[in-house]
Amino acid sequence: MKDREALLSAARAARENSHAPHSQFRVGAAVRSASGRVFGGCNIESASYGLGACAERVAVLKAISEGERSLDAIAVVTDAEMPTPPCGACRQILWEFCGDIEVVLATMKGEIEVHRLSALFPRPFASSRR
Repeated sequence: MKDREALLSAARAARENSHAPHSQFRVGAAVRSASGRVFGGCNIESASYGLGACAERVAVLKAISEGERSLDAIAVVTDAEMPTPPCGACRQILWEFCGDIEVVLATMKGEIEVHRLSALFPRPFASSRR
């Protein structure tokens, strides 16, 4: 799918900006808005580990800060052997701001998995609107 490849390409490009001096685990993410805009994000680690930010949350928050309110897909790229799903905190943010979106997981070696967020996060904490 052409749109999916463009999203993966943006996630790979965002990964290049990763700041992961502690874990050496570089992650890139890209979220697509319903209007077609794409926002990339990378993981950013801090010496105070809890103050770092995951790539998925960076991408979503960039989109929200730019006025986008309807997000329909996210791609996440790592150099792990297998595609790596978002952590629990990222799944919560994705559910709150995106709903049951398509989640494309990929490795730098080309392994790809596609899921709905509801499959990765089956019983989310949510307000009654979803």
